[in-house]
Amino acid sequence: MITKRQFLQYIGSVAGAAGVYRSMAALGMLGVSSLTGCSSPSAVSQGLGDGKRVVILGAGIAGLTAAYELDRLGYACTILEATARAGGRNLTVRHGDVIEEFSGMQRVKFDNEAYLYANMGPARIPYHHRTILDYCKTFGVELEVFTNDNRAAFFQAPGSFDNQPVVARQLHTDQRGYIAELLAKAVQRNALDQELTAEDRERLLSMLADFGNLEDDYMYKGSGRAGYQGDHINKGLDGDAMPVEPLGLRQVLGFDKADLWWTLRFSHGINQNPTLFQPVGGMDMIVEAFEERVGHLIRYESIVDGIWNKTEGGRSFVSVDYSYRGEVMESFVADFAICTIPTTVLKDIDNNFSGTTRTAIDEKKYDAAVKIAFQAKRRFWEEDHYIYGGISWTTHNDIQQIWYPANGYHRAKGVILGAYVFGEDEFDRDFALRFAKMSHSQRLEHALTSGERIHPGYRNELEVNTGVSRAWSEVPFQKGSWPSAPVPIEALEMPDGAVYFAGDLTSALTGWQEGSAQSALATVEAINDRVMT
Repeated sequence: MITKRQFLQYIGSVAGAAGVYRSMAALGMLGVSSLTGCSSPSAVSQGLGDGKRVVILGAGIAGLTAAYELDRLGYACTILEATARAGGRNLTVRHGDVIEEFSGMQRVKFDNEAYLYANMGPARIPYHHRTILDYCKTFGVELEVFTNDNRAAFFQAPGSFDNQPVVARQLHTDQRGYIAELLAKAVQRNALDQELTAEDRERLLSMLADFGNLEDDYMYKGSGRAGYQGDHINKGLDGDAMPVEPLGLRQVLGFDKADLWWTLRFSHGINQNPTLFQPVGGMDMIVEAFEERVGHLIRYESIVDGIWNKTEGGRSFVSVDYSYRGEVMESFVADFAICTIPTTVLKDIDNNFSGTTRTAIDEKKYDAAVKIAFQAKRRFWEEDHYIYGGISWTTHNDIQQIWYPANGYHRAKGVILGAYVFGEDEFDRDFALRFAKMSHSQRLEHALTSGERIHPGYRNELEVNTGVSRAWSEVPFQKGSWPSAPVPIEALEMPDGAVYFAGDLTSALTGWQEGSAQSALATVEAINDRVMT
């Protein structure tokens, strides 16, 4: 018999994190199904806290969620936050903000306009992330559509398409066309007779002709779906307009050499499906909404030095040592603690956790991720290429992505995400870690040089002195972007004495605010059940 953990690891290897997430929900392992069917805010019955004290370590999304729910249940909550701000990895930067890394500070020099900002942490909310969306609705956080997949954006990879960027709509169209043509040939040659009746065959051929925009002979010879020859996309309105020349089948197949095939089905991933959202004005609007409600519970610049489970007179409780701006404070004593500190930081904090818990903390690794943003002199992506939001892709050994802002359309300027670097390739080369170890100026220069491959003249279009970068592995009290394994470690899903663990490190939705919020709700319910019994 296999364990639940082994089962989830198997699901993860086949279906990815989304499959694990759905499996955990079906098995009741997310701790939210008994709250409500969709993990709505304020789902636990009120008035059960009876003044019991809970200390929450960290004011990220998980910590804020837990504080909000526990406070309204009657618990006496205090959040110890190591930095001077709430939000954790939820970070939006604007004019005058300071970005801190181990190597030093960066001052944000964007113009002082509300629409000129960069989300250097989470930047999108999938439509099925009901917990975060419900909090936005409850708190009145206004949302707008986030454009994820844009067929006007570009793909670029050395060694493919004569090293030139290709408009996404052409690559997608030609791929569909050739797939449809090859399958139509198989159907015409009766290669699928065992699977198809004569009627099925005719219907399938009709579907393939429409799917790939094939000619009457079921050959793919190009399509207006990919665009038309000339400078303007609306050339198709002219009856004499000719579609762009299709890429050759071998060119399309050769795209695989760049290890970018997966980007063509990127938007099919469950967490990348449209519709996606972003808060109007920046992702930290969610943090601000929480702060309005629980900000009075936060002790900023309070660094945790030790976490101790204790027992006295048959009663278990927790004692947390912490310092405030370098001054050692009296230990904070509470009935329970909720620890949302990343394991990259937690492993260096003194504690008396069980050996199993300590091993789990040591084993839980975090990925690196880097974002780089610039203010542009003009919105050249809109004016020259008709790109409104979305992502251009390049090879993994480079900047990986350029994001175009899904806000401020037709304004004078805009903030473009000049790089989003994350993950490893099949050779285990960690490009994000390589970027993270660069100096800030080196990161910017690399992004500028690489951006020229997609947008010739790119450097001259940007206000280079406004460039900012964020390498999450180099951030104090974070030391990483998100937990690397999709399956949570069982030891951290359970309390250690009076200490509970929450955050995306205990969730199958690693790297998503939804995972952090749902884990917080599960922890609130677990503490509430323990108090009741």
